[in-house]
Amino acid sequence: MLPHPAADVSLQPRLPFATRALMILWPAFVMAGVLEMMVFAVVDPDSLHWFGGEAFGWTRNAVYSVTFFIFWLVISTSAAITQLLESPVG
Repeated sequence: MLPHPAADVSLQPRLPFATRALMILWPAFVMAGVLEMMVFAVVDPDSLHWFGGEAFGWTRNAVYSVTFFIFWLVISTSAAITQLLESPVG
């Protein structure tokens, strides 16, 4: 019995870069927001200190924003690596 043509990944067209980027960035954006809410439900931004020393000295909005972008970067990197490993070789 011959294998199904859809099983051959080399025959499947690659999605455009913009589409692949949005497939990574949009879910990562949503999950970064969820993670942000979960973390700051239990952590007070005013109580954060540099490695136990002096206080950050940032506003609450600055802490929320920087943390959100860090979460978004980490989750996006994870999703991009997953897509890279999933893509056909060659």
